[in-house]
Amino acid sequence: MGGLVPVHLRPDNINVNFTKKPDSAKCDKFYTLRYQEVLAMVYAINEINNDPNLLPNVTLGFRIYDSCYKESQAMEGSMRILSGIQKATPNYRCESNYKIAGIIGDLQSSSSLAMARILGLYRFPQLLHYLRKVHFNNTAGQKLYFDINGEQLSIADFVSWQALPDGTAKYVGLINGMKGCQWDKASKNITTFWSGVFTEVPTSICSESCPPGYRKAPQKGQPICCFDCISCSDNEFSNKTDSTVCENCPDGMWPTERHDGCRPRSLEYLAYEDPLGGTLASLSVVGSLIPLSILVIFLRNSKTPIVKANNRNLSYLLLFALFLCFLCSLMFIGAPVNLICVLRQITFGVSFVLCVSCVLGKTIMVVIAFNATQPKSSRRMWLNSRIPNTLVIVCMTIQLIICSVWIMYSPPFKNNDITSKLGVTILECVEGSPVAFWCMMGYMGFLATLCFVVAYLSRKLPGSFNEAKMITFSMLIFGAVWISFIPTYLSTRGKESVAVEIFAILCSCSGLLALLFFPKCYIIILRPEMNNKEFLTGKRGFKHSKVK
Repeated sequence: MGGLVPVHLRPDNINVNFTKKPDSAKCDKFYTLRYQEVLAMVYAINEINNDPNLLPNVTLGFRIYDSCYKESQAMEGSMRILSGIQKATPNYRCESNYKIAGIIGDLQSSSSLAMARILGLYRFPQLLHYLRKVHFNNTAGQKLYFDINGEQLSIADFVSWQALPDGTAKYVGLINGMKGCQWDKASKNITTFWSGVFTEVPTSICSESCPPGYRKAPQKGQPICCFDCISCSDNEFSNKTDSTVCENCPDGMWPTERHDGCRPRSLEYLAYEDPLGGTLASLSVVGSLIPLSILVIFLRNSKTPIVKANNRNLSYLLLFALFLCFLCSLMFIGAPVNLICVLRQITFGVSFVLCVSCVLGKTIMVVIAFNATQPKSSRRMWLNSRIPNTLVIVCMTIQLIICSVWIMYSPPFKNNDITSKLGVTILECVEGSPVAFWCMMGYMGFLATLCFVVAYLSRKLPGSFNEAKMITFSMLIFGAVWISFIPTYLSTRGKESVAVEIFAILCSCSGLLALLFFPKCYIIILRPEMNNKEFLTGKRGFKHSKVK
């Protein structure tokens, strides 16, 4: 877009006699009001470029020159715009890659007519600041005119398109904006027509109002009264009729089902009142009573061979560790707090390492005991040593170090997760340091693997009650449970992930308890005749007899 605006005033005393080169043009007397018109033109072009709906794929530029209220200055500016270079060239040369959309100016009629003679040769449109005539006929034969305020007054045909019994529409009247009396007459015709057909003014809109929970979306290419009602998205609401935007709910709130308001988010965690939480809590309590009952049986029969075999102190410690493992699962149920988040993982990790280290100690004792029975064996001296106890202490110390570093640098903490489920705040415990959590789990897996390897290698040792076989199967169950735990735990969120961890704890504890202690309890309670040294060492066969 080109523009010619008289920002300065050029003096009239310039000597032009065609006998010598005229003096250079000098413009002075700066006009602030005209400079505002320059800024208005620049602003309008920028607004058009910033709106993609006005001129899509078209970018407007501008070149604006000062005409200084002089025809010669206006002509020079026009030539500069046409030639596309800073130097005014008499003939038109296309030396620029832009296209001229039109030229605005000049303010004076004399300058505008001079510009029009040149611009008309190349058919470039020229836009004027003002129309000289305010009452004329356009090319379509319609009259155009303006009132004293510069507003265009239109001619309107008022026709009601409401359905009539005969299926037609009735012409109401013609209103000429220049004559106020005709408006009064036409308005009376409209009132008379409506009152004869309807009891109220008919609806004259394109779309019905949008109820709360929806927002208005204008229909492209249609009047502003035509719009679609779009439902608010999942996390938004609108509580007004014909709302143009949907708003986000405040923190801790979520839209209602109709999206016409907000309600508090529902809290999710594994509670005791929840059927799943109550079932797991009951299983944990019942499971914790089983090792206590077995411990009582062992204490009452502590002098019998089957209890004394394979370090009964380790058996007592293992039963106590299983009791702790069953009970620690209760710390995963209920609304989490920071203290519980720290204690439940640490208690779980320490108690399980205590279990596995006791089993590892018992496995090593099985190997030492059967090797020591060989004549002149140098391993007899290890039977009364404190190797199993030392092994348990060392294993526990390493796990305590891992947990202590975890607590000091990045302890577990309570977190409110509002992104995983719509409209739900998940109360959960975050590990704090995933590296520390998986180090703790990996250390448990390492001990379990070591225990399984040792037990597997010693499974064929002699003896009717070789505990290594049971330890091998128990470690298989332990490993299978925790290997399947990893992908399941990582693929769930909220109370489901907590339930998965509790289930893994209960299954692994039950496997150890059933395989290591149930056979012994069976012999102690139901088959006391088998509770002798000869049967355990396999030196004498045992003949089953019928019980009368």
